[in-house]
Amino acid sequence: MPERIIAGIDEVGRGPLAGPVVAACVHIPDPTMPWLAEVTDSKKLTKLKRLRLDIMIRETCDFAIAELPPHEIDAINIYQATMQVMREAAYAMPVTPDFIYIDGNKVPAELPCPAEAVVKGDEKIKEIACASIIAKVYRDTIMEDLAIEFPEYGWDRNSGYGSPHHLQAINEYGPTPFHRMSFAPMRLMDEDYV
Repeated sequence: MPERIIAGIDEVGRGPLAGPVVAACVHIPDPTMPWLAEVTDSKKLTKLKRLRLDIMIRETCDFAIAELPPHEIDAINIYQATMQVMREAAYAMPVTPDFIYIDGNKVPAELPCPAEAVVKGDEKIKEIACASIIAKVYRDTIMEDLAIEFPEYGWDRNSGYGSPHHLQAINEYGPTPFHRMSFAPMRLMDEDYV
């Protein structure tokens, strides 16, 4: 009997004021690869280690990444956007999973297979941890690239989160097309400003 294809999904970018929400889905074909011992929640890894593991995951695992831009987040809300990118990542997989572990406490509707939500799954399940790493590296790269175009907001350092520097820049320069207008402080701004 063929081995079941187990995948893990994680998302990044729920909380930032700017940039996309991103989800990744990962299946590990060979769970004996030695580098997997280093894999854990992406937030607990140094940037250098994340970048190195990102390469290993992309070279050896089946994966898919999906993203939704700020205007779509504004149109459907961040919760629905998160569910949608996770679903899109699952359907974009090069192999169809038999079962998916989802980081968190909610399972998106209409996935291609049965799934289970696991709180702190990125610390407990290697597939989810791998998904958290490649999703974070992917999103951080987008924000670093956008920071070249919009250097005032410090996105290469804050990834679009509401750091004091970022909030001050929004106040001073106003929002960009990459800000989520449904998030405070943008939605509290004077209409003429935006």
